[in-house]
Amino acid sequence: MAKRSINLKHYFLKEINFVIKILIVSDVVLLGAASLMGPIFALYVENFIVGGNAAAVAGISAAIYLLVKSLAQIPIAAFIDKVRGEKDDFYMLIVFSVVMSLIQLLYLVVHTPLQLYAMQFVLGLFTAFTFPSYMAIFTRHIDKDREGTEWGVYFTLSDLSSAALAAIGGYIAATEGFSLLIIIMVVLSVIGSLMLWPIKPYLKTKRVSANHL
Repeated sequence: MAKRSINLKHYFLKEINFVIKILIVSDVVLLGAASLMGPIFALYVENFIVGGNAAAVAGISAAIYLLVKSLAQIPIAAFIDKVRGEKDDFYMLIVFSVVMSLIQLLYLVVHTPLQLYAMQFVLGLFTAFTFPSYMAIFTRHIDKDREGTEWGVYFTLSDLSSAALAAIGGYIAATEGFSLLIIIMVVLSVIGSLMLWPIKPYLKTKRVSANHL
């Protein structure tokens, strides 16, 4: 009878295929980087944004990001599904991930609620390109009969990374200020994005429209 428990070695990404392993590590870094400022975003708004209540501005910013991401990612995902092959998914994922990472530098220069809202709109739109692409590649390459295990490892490691870096982000903001925190966040985000590059040779290159199948 097969074992139901998850072996400890899976948490160290043993016996997981290369593509899934790289996807997990990349997202662990990216989500960890986002968590540096996520829990203390309202404090950033209070320190950097002039005008409006900090809690209200932070809430509206988060709402704009989530609304744009939610509305845009379904048509984008549908477009991705119409093209057979993974290179389009890969380039969409890595390009928009890098651009999103660099856009976060604008946190250093935005000073009004409207500027922040515009930035959150763009981040939400770009996230809508990366999320379906990531999930499409992950789904195609996940090891057969280990789907639950590998998704479990993904969420466990990403949650642990987010928890650890949330605490570190609070400490950096309190001791060194938000400017250094934002720079560290951007650097980690770019690193996490570029870590995706090694999976390129493992992806299928055929691009055939679904309408011709």
